[in-house]
Amino acid sequence: MLFVANNYGILEHDGTSWRRYALPNGAKTRHVQVDHNGLVYVSGQGDFGVFIPDDLGQLIFTSFKNKLPEVDRDLGEVWKVYVGNSEIYFCTSNTLFVFDKTQQFIGKIESESAFESFHYNNSLLFVNELGNGLKKLQNGRLIPLSAEKFFGNKLVTTIFQTTQDKYLVFTRDEGIFTINGDLISPWTSENSLTINTALMLRNGHIAIGTQLNGLMIVDSFGETILKFDKNNGLNNNSIVSLFEDLSGNLWMGHNNGLTMVQLSLPFRKINQYSGLTGTGYSAYLNNDKLYYGTNNGVYFQEQNKESWSPISMIPNSTGQVYQIKSVHNELLVAHNDGAYAIKNNKAERIEGPSGIWNFQSLRGSSTLILVGSYTGLHLYEKTPTGVKYLREINGFNESSRIIEQDDRGYIWVAHGYKGLYRLELDSRKENVTVEYFGPESGLPTSILNNVWKINNRLVFTTQAGIFKFNELTSKFERDEFFYPYFDGGFLAHFLVEDQMGNIHFIGESEIGVLERKVDGSFKKIYKVFNQLLPLLNDDLQNISSIQGNQILFGANEGFITFNLNENNYQASNFPTLIRAVYLTGPSDSLLFHGSSITENNLHHHQSASQVPRIAYNKANIRFESSNPIPNNEKELRFQYWLEGLEDSYGDWVDKSEKAYTNLREGKYTFHVKSRNLYGEVSPAASYTFRILPPWYRSGLAYFIYFILLVVGIYLIYRLIEKRYQQKAQRLKTASRKVIEEKDSELKITQAEIEKLKTEKLKQEISLKDKELATATMHLITKNGFIDHMRNNLNSITKKSKNQEVKNEIQKVIKNIEKNIAEDQDWEQFEIHFDQVHGDFMSRFKKEYSSLSPQEIKLSAYLRMNLSTKEIAYLMNISIRGVEIARYRLRKKLNLERSENLQEYILKF
Repeated sequence: MLFVANNYGILEHDGTSWRRYALPNGAKTRHVQVDHNGLVYVSGQGDFGVFIPDDLGQLIFTSFKNKLPEVDRDLGEVWKVYVGNSEIYFCTSNTLFVFDKTQQFIGKIESESAFESFHYNNSLLFVNELGNGLKKLQNGRLIPLSAEKFFGNKLVTTIFQTTQDKYLVFTRDEGIFTINGDLISPWTSENSLTINTALMLRNGHIAIGTQLNGLMIVDSFGETILKFDKNNGLNNNSIVSLFEDLSGNLWMGHNNGLTMVQLSLPFRKINQYSGLTGTGYSAYLNNDKLYYGTNNGVYFQEQNKESWSPISMIPNSTGQVYQIKSVHNELLVAHNDGAYAIKNNKAERIEGPSGIWNFQSLRGSSTLILVGSYTGLHLYEKTPTGVKYLREINGFNESSRIIEQDDRGYIWVAHGYKGLYRLELDSRKENVTVEYFGPESGLPTSILNNVWKINNRLVFTTQAGIFKFNELTSKFERDEFFYPYFDGGFLAHFLVEDQMGNIHFIGESEIGVLERKVDGSFKKIYKVFNQLLPLLNDDLQNISSIQGNQILFGANEGFITFNLNENNYQASNFPTLIRAVYLTGPSDSLLFHGSSITENNLHHHQSASQVPRIAYNKANIRFESSNPIPNNEKELRFQYWLEGLEDSYGDWVDKSEKAYTNLREGKYTFHVKSRNLYGEVSPAASYTFRILPPWYRSGLAYFIYFILLVVGIYLIYRLIEKRYQQKAQRLKTASRKVIEEKDSELKITQAEIEKLKTEKLKQEISLKDKELATATMHLITKNGFIDHMRNNLNSITKKSKNQEVKNEIQKVIKNIEKNIAEDQDWEQFEIHFDQVHGDFMSRFKKEYSSLSPQEIKLSAYLRMNLSTKEIAYLMNISIRGVEIARYRLRKKLNLERSENLQEYILKF
């Protein structure tokens, strides 16, 4: 992370975006330092302290002013803060406040007069004290750096310790000095610069920021290596602070704004800030003058000793320039308006056709120049008075932007969308015979074919790789020389070989150089060029070899210079950062702001205690990511994976934000990786969070659901059981009904049977009754007849006088009475009576065992509902005797007076 102090607080830069953190009351920030734990210490107007992340990861200012003694709290400007090995120093104009690494105040050091400037180098704190000169802090005391007070009245801006006892001191207005013991001497004779700051770079060079002259890079001897000002790229010549980042980029702070110079890269831009306008198409170095051809005309600058003059435009060259080249010691310009020659820093048009693409010395001739134009080929001639137009070559009128000549004298012309042509010039140099080559000759297609001369032979670039021409078969075939460096589908737009034998190329998706080694082998270098891809021309790409290992790329805005000798760049692989996490909705809610702190260490990732629990109805989340590699935000690519939702990482995308909506409950971990323009994948960053379930899917809810489920299962069981019982009951009822119906039918049948039986019994009873009645009537009749006969015999006896007759009659009467008394018909009567009256006789005898036979007979006769008279006949007694017998029977039956004897016997 890069932190910048300015009038509005501190700025935090993560390679993609900027954030601002303010001091209380909007106080200005004067200085910022970051310790090895990542804590951000600041000093400013009337306050100083540290920025520490809160629970959300936002940097919050914590003031140290209250830790000072009460007498020291009324502060003015706190100009500087320096983080030492074990102490932290806060510097004011009169006092140095010292804190330990636990941020506790341990003491102060006061000035004898006033501190004019403060410097920290090689773990030592230096101060320049007004009137007393330079001092260093050692063992808690300020010790003079030399016996002299040479710098007491000078404003010191920077001090370096170069050896143990030697120092390099930069003053604002009086130059640069060395201190060696007590000896003070000027370091260079240059003292006209107003030096605001200086910085020792990691490579040993020194960057000097000036007030009016921009930036100077000098070596350890003070010799100028580079200079940047408004003439070559800077927007502001005033530089007040310098900082070298981890990638070797030099950051410059101005009075208003920042500039970053990528010193570690082997590239330099030459564009409008350098005085060159337009798109670059061709460049050429000729006699210490560097010429630039753009769509606006020809520009040049001249090398004077170790520096270059400002860029100026060549008069009379306005318009589209395609090529600048020296042919036969003539500097020629291929121009949309025709051919030009540059003489005395002025462009002179050569009479002839317009629309000129290029120039080549015609093979085998010391004066003729082969020229490609919009409409074919032309010949120009070098004469003692200059270059003259000779004639058009007949037989070919296609656009000839790319032409090359082989060692057999053939002229090859590449047409962008028609194919390749091989031309043979006749002996008079007036006509050509044309041979066309297309897909039938081994080329992949007819479009985007070009011809180049590499290693003194022709190579042909196509959409399917690099080819060569086989003279024996008149076919194109793949060039095995390029196999180790390019795949079969590599499309090269431009190839050029420099003076050292290095092969520079511009491809569809790759730019680089095949660096020639001492043993003749080549090493491919391409990753460092990746950032040039969006800067180069979209059309008519060009690489101009200048000198040695130096080339110029034609760019959308001017040119980009590359020196292979200066290519020591090593890309830094910065980690991927999750800069912010938001809950999205009508208004976003911050969850994490990119920082955390554990055990006084500041981290740019989530801590274990920062795992949020998010409500289900707010489960819409957005992540903002970055990679802090400087000046790479447009080329960064990101790869995302939400563990818990997705199976793995997705595709590489250029969006630094990723959002997820409507997440279900559960634990998620968001992972993000980044890839820089060099194809290097940075370590992944992660962020863990938990989505709570909705109330209806919470643990309590599931417990309730479980209870309800158990109850439901029980109720369902009961319902099913009830239904089963009801069904069983219905089946039982139906069965019972069927049974009852069957039983009813059986009962009806039985009833009918019983009825029939009853009827039969009734009939039998009726028959028995009839028989009984008949028997009884017969008995009654017989007894009546016998009784009548007895009575008659008794009468005869009374009337007869014959004793013998009387005796005989008395014998008859006795036999009659005996007959009545011993009548065997009663037994038969009793059997019939019991059958008719349900064993009445047996039951009655059993119930009343004390009854006499006569009383049993009386009961039977009463059962038969016979009258007293009828009973008297049957029992052969008088009516009065029947009544007396009835009375005695009532007594034995223990009947009350109110009870009717006959009714009782009928009911028995």
